[in-house]
Amino acid sequence: MSEIEKVAKIFPCSQSETLAQAIADSYGIPLGKINRLNFSDGEFQPSFEESVRGTRVFIIGSTNPNSDNLMEMLLMLDAAKRSSARHITAVMPYFGWARQDRKDKPRVPIAAKMIAKMLETAGATRIITMDLHADQIQGFFEKPVDHLYASTIFLPYLKSLNLDNLTVASPDMGGSKRAYAYSKFLESDVVICYKQRAKANVISHMELIGDVTGKNVVLVDDLVDTAGTLTHAAGLMMQRGAKSVRAVCTHPVLSGKAYEKIENSELEELIVTDSIPLKQKSKKIKVVSSAALFADVMKAVHHNKSISSKFLM
Repeated sequence: MSEIEKVAKIFPCSQSETLAQAIADSYGIPLGKINRLNFSDGEFQPSFEESVRGTRVFIIGSTNPNSDNLMEMLLMLDAAKRSSARHITAVMPYFGWARQDRKDKPRVPIAAKMIAKMLETAGATRIITMDLHADQIQGFFEKPVDHLYASTIFLPYLKSLNLDNLTVASPDMGGSKRAYAYSKFLESDVVICYKQRAKANVISHMELIGDVTGKNVVLVDDLVDTAGTLTHAAGLMMQRGAKSVRAVCTHPVLSGKAYEKIENSELEELIVTDSIPLKQKSKKIKVVSSAALFADVMKAVHHNKSISSKFLM
């Protein structure tokens, strides 16, 4: 049997087990067997409970804080390398620590670059991820990176809503490229929020560039953390005459009082993927699955086929 004909193996990190199972089901193979030994001081040891020698291994896990998620990914990559896996792909639906992608003030780390090096040193021969916080993070890696876009699953859902007078909005200047890409496919107008921060996660001032009177607005962003920006923007747009406001955010980090803010906000709904498991349910949060997207790309990668059809933007 040739290498390409060999069946790939999929293993989950503990926090992404539900998504990994959905990906394996969509791929059409069972999830690999793995065990995790926990020590009383918090140290842990993952181990593969089946042979991976000479195979292509996909390890699925988002690396959002706390740092145990990243550490588990690194340990599993190292275990696969030391077990003689031929190809080791880190499938990271959410690439955590990506907001530290540059020095924005003196004497700070570039965490995204550091983590890229750590993943490669641990044994990753390929990275598959979705909606990086900044596209240029791909250049931090010396190994191939397949950077997927959640637009391929969000756009069909948005079109199914049949919203009239649709306008796409970016909650900040940095997301304008993403907003314009969505507007191209939805054939809509674009508005942009200009915000100033007092400090991280705290907005001191926000202004709206564009007209939203009588519009159904869709805010587009790569992640939602404290939900302060989204809820502030939604309130501002409703004040300016918007008919409705909903948000599309790939990664539901949702820390602090995010759920409370969303429930009490002017947002009609928040649409997210399952890249990070929700901590609690909310009637305003709609989850669309990324499992089929990842499974299709992983299968194409395994069989050396093109994945260009998966890129809408």
